[in-house]
Amino acid sequence: MRFHSRKWVKPEDLNPNGTLFGGRLLEWIDEEAAMYTIIQLENPGIVTKFMSEINFRSSAKKGDIVEIGIEVVHFGKSSITLQCEVRNKMTRETIITIDKIIMVNLDEDGIPVPHGKTQIEYVKDRLNKND
Repeated sequence: MRFHSRKWVKPEDLNPNGTLFGGRLLEWIDEEAAMYTIIQLENPGIVTKFMSEINFRSSAKKGDIVEIGIEVVHFGKSSITLQCEVRNKMTRETIITIDKIIMVNLDEDGIPVPHGKTQIEYVKDRLNKND
């Protein structure tokens, strides 16, 4: 799994127990999944359709740095299915896992449309194709 972004847990991210609020972490995951999908499908018209069971395995506290890992598990006709793991950057302890996040490719009218992708592409490779 590739870890694409990091977040610093700040006081405003904490719940009353003094640990990272789960809703904040899910917001970060949803944003990361959307950005990853936008880059993969080359379309800013993306929505989250589904998230499977969310498994909270440990917590994070103020000052921790967490990193969000995303991996493609399936390319559908108009969707892409991702897997996610969030871990503590310093200890490598897993904080949360989500086995399935389905993101859908939309046209200008908000209708699901085929994206034509079948494998992961990297921006650097796209740039090299245009040379």
